[in-house]
Amino acid sequence: MNDRLNPAAKRVVNESGIEIRPVYTKEDVERSGGFGFIGDPGAYPFVRGIHPLMYRHRPYTMRQYTGFGNPGDTNRRFKYLIANGQTGLNVAFDLPTQCGLDSDDPLAHGEVGRVGMAVDTLRDFEVAFDGIDLERITVSLTVNGAAPQLIAMYLAMAEKRGYDVAKLRGTAQNDILKEFIGRGTWIYPVEPSVNLVGDTIEYCAKHAPKYSPVSVCGYHIRESGADPVQEMAYAFCIAKAYADEAIRRGLDVDEFAGRLSFNFNVFGNLFEQVAKFRAARGLWAKIVTEHYGARKPESGWMRMIAGGGGGGLTFEQPEVNIVRGAYYALIAALAGAQTTALCCYDEAYTIPTEYAQRISLRTMQLLLEEMGLADTVDPLGGSWYVETLTNQMRQKMEQAMAEVDAEGGIVKLVAEGAIQARVSAQAYRMQRAIESGEFRKVGVNCYRVEQAEELEVQMHPYNEDDAREQVARLNEARAARDASRAAAALGAVRAAAREGRNVMPAVFEAVKAYATVGEITECLAEVYGRYREPVRF
Repeated sequence: MNDRLNPAAKRVVNESGIEIRPVYTKEDVERSGGFGFIGDPGAYPFVRGIHPLMYRHRPYTMRQYTGFGNPGDTNRRFKYLIANGQTGLNVAFDLPTQCGLDSDDPLAHGEVGRVGMAVDTLRDFEVAFDGIDLERITVSLTVNGAAPQLIAMYLAMAEKRGYDVAKLRGTAQNDILKEFIGRGTWIYPVEPSVNLVGDTIEYCAKHAPKYSPVSVCGYHIRESGADPVQEMAYAFCIAKAYADEAIRRGLDVDEFAGRLSFNFNVFGNLFEQVAKFRAARGLWAKIVTEHYGARKPESGWMRMIAGGGGGGLTFEQPEVNIVRGAYYALIAALAGAQTTALCCYDEAYTIPTEYAQRISLRTMQLLLEEMGLADTVDPLGGSWYVETLTNQMRQKMEQAMAEVDAEGGIVKLVAEGAIQARVSAQAYRMQRAIESGEFRKVGVNCYRVEQAEELEVQMHPYNEDDAREQVARLNEARAARDASRAAAALGAVRAAAREGRNVMPAVFEAVKAYATVGEITECLAEVYGRYREPVRF
């Protein structure tokens, strides 16, 4: 018999370091902490879901991640996805926009619109969301370092179209601490960056209370190499840092906690991932209720998008990624995600085609319409294996968070590069395990196809004409705006930063004057400086 398939043949340990028993009983649940922290769906501690009926009442939002080229190209893809049944938008921005650069900046050369939509001014948002009902289709902005500008642009665009911003729903990723850990689209040093997140939370609490100004993103921490426990523990440490900043400003936890959201990853062992999310829901409810003293039940909801599992996709045998994606979507549904964004089979190569995105969208729809995933709440609840694993995962998350707190907190450790080093070390260990075959990856280190294959993947070409057109539109916007109004608005941004005031009101006025992403970034960088990454070995 294949040792891999014989649970008695060897010790099995999951990615989180938990040994898996061949058989589970009620006694295993009791030894791991019992059934007392489960509760009912829609009731504290929300382990079984944040709503009593979950998908029976409201299916998960399908929010495919997309954006490329110029706003016109992206608008057309948005409308294609919506026409095919997508129920939310998840916007990708190009690298210059994420780094606070205008499209004509020399540092942006060759990257404008390459792997996301280029945005320079409010006019780009007006084009990108033209013809889209912002009340029916909620929008998530996947941007971090330049989040103040893009949140302001989204709200200004909606206001200009006649929407009541106080009632507008939507989300911005705006999790800068995980950028220092995982992706690198930071702009300013750590402390002023956290302060800017606080500015957005405070501004939205007062002016756009239904808008979610932060989606804490364990997803990218996991993509950078963290194990599942680190993904959740570091994300919660980050969420606490933002909550502490908001409370320092005088906000009550119930004024903002209900609008915090989370973005997590789903690739890996199905049962480990489901237990991860069930454990995390209970832990976050406990933190918000016991540590922060929240009174509203919804303040303790871990509202989450379960994102695609890009790190689980393989370059080899890309069509197998269709199967992987189906299981990732299944994990998200079994785990009680409010929103799902499923990576496409060709994303190990390129920006996904319409065809690839339709397959992922149909996968999510199939689970709801044909597989019975909306029929009952928390269908794995009560499994001795799943409940034991849920208890064990929560304990390991609490231990990892306690270690961070004991060493001075997440902001300090990120500023020093310590968390980055730990995630990098974990990524190295995993890569060695894949290369050695210890960690099995189908098509990569087992069940390989050794002969050269014709790959059925359509590559997305980079169009330099699109980039030139984007720069031309930027120049037109600069020429058409009221130059004195824009200059005055930028001066107000600079003054607010220097005086330590919330910069968001000034940023909002600047984007309405068609100041550019890069111009606003420069005003803030003059005051805050720019981040220099610490290197640790």
